Amino acid sequence: MLRTLGSRLASTTAETGAKYKVLVVGGGSAGLSVANQIFDRFKASGTPLNSGDIAILDRAEQHYYQPGWTLVGAGLKQKSETARALASLIPKHITHISDKVKTFEPASSSVTTLDGRNIGYESLVVAAGIQINWDAIKGLPNALMNPTSGVSSIYSYETCDKAWSDIESLRSGKAIFTQPAGVIKCAGAPQKIMWMAYDRYRKTGRRGKIDVDFYTGMPTMFSVKKYSDALNEMRIARGVGGYFGHNLVAIDEAKHTATFKKGEESVVVDYTVLHVAPPMGPLEVIKSSPIADSAGWVSVDPGTLRHTNPEFGNIWAIGDCSSLPTSKTAAAITAQAPVLVENLHSVVSSGKLSSAIYDGYTSCPLLTGYNELMLAEFKYGLEPKETFAAQFDQSKPNRLFYHLKKDVFPWAYWNYMVQGKWFGNNGPIRPKFT
Repeated sequence: MLRTLGSRLASTTAETGAKYKVLVVGGGSAGLSVANQIFDRFKASGTPLNSGDIAILDRAEQHYYQPGWTLVGAGLKQKSETARALASLIPKHITHISDKVKTFEPASSSVTTLDGRNIGYESLVVAAGIQINWDAIKGLPNALMNPTSGVSSIYSYETCDKAWSDIESLRSGKAIFTQPAGVIKCAGAPQKIMWMAYDRYRKTGRRGKIDVDFYTGMPTMFSVKKYSDALNEMRIARGVGGYFGHNLVAIDEAKHTATFKKGEESVVVDYTVLHVAPPMGPLEVIKSSPIADSAGWVSVDPGTLRHTNPEFGNIWAIGDCSSLPTSKTAAAITAQAPVLVENLHSVVSSGKLSSAIYDGYTSCPLLTGYNELMLAEFKYGLEPKETFAAQFDQSKPNRLFYHLKKDVFPWAYWNYMVQGKWFGNNGPIRPKFT
């Protein structure tokens, strides 16, 4: 309660007509990381910004470590470990505006908010995230709220622990795991939780009584061929069913059936437990704005992260809301942030872009069982860009990678990333651009 009150009091500093050197829309992984890095970069250059020159605009009261929800679904973490009050993560020198964008007004370098404010900026960084379309699957919202439906999802704080409850309580029957076609955050997560369930059933002697099937709208197990081939070989060896080009469209929780679309054909499947990765897409507030591309994402240059419209040269975007053609993961954000910050700093300081270019690096730590993980790392063009290629074949799971995901990454996230101190596969060392 005290933290919430403090957040609301801080928000009163942003009245109509307020203007900031840098306005960051979104206080998620991308927003916190980039706001802190911008402040630090100007300070390091000898031209520090004043306290309050940077503002984060976000109404959320809680900030979540979303990669941790897979660990919750696998019984390895409590979901409370993945949540902290957003206000507690924003340093005093950065203003927190507890509000939400209603419209983007790039022609006047301002935004309007739901509470009726008009907030100006010299530079805008859009880090607003992605929209999860729970209602796009008929029956899904009600099924998720029903404790006896057998339906769960690791894609929300409210339901990630239900995934573990459903997995752990199953003694026999059919466990189905789904993935939609199209763009979603962390595209490996739908099968991460499947592999953890599979391994749990195997280690507790239940595997012989439980069928495990993967229904995906995608044509392959993974977008990068090297990892996709390895995962498909694993699927076959483990006796896990693979149904490709299948999109979940409806759930009947009373009958325990799931309906998929495969082309024009409807396929109805019985389930005992059903884990759902829902469809996702751009936020409506961005889709309807002048800063969006034809698909609804913030249109930015894939290398510089600056808006593609020269008239909006003071607008930048990072993370899930951007048009960057790479996977939407926290690891991608850590590589994008220093490039965006370097270019923003250079434009503000000299009017020109720096030499910093983002190559599309992202990472998907693919849990394939307890004590094993396949570390997929790649860049634009779906080409592997691996940190440990000299030491390991990263298409083969190992225990070291598992402990990076389970122990190191959560620690680094809270202690470094959200504080702007983590820089992709450079770790805590900020890259230098020439």
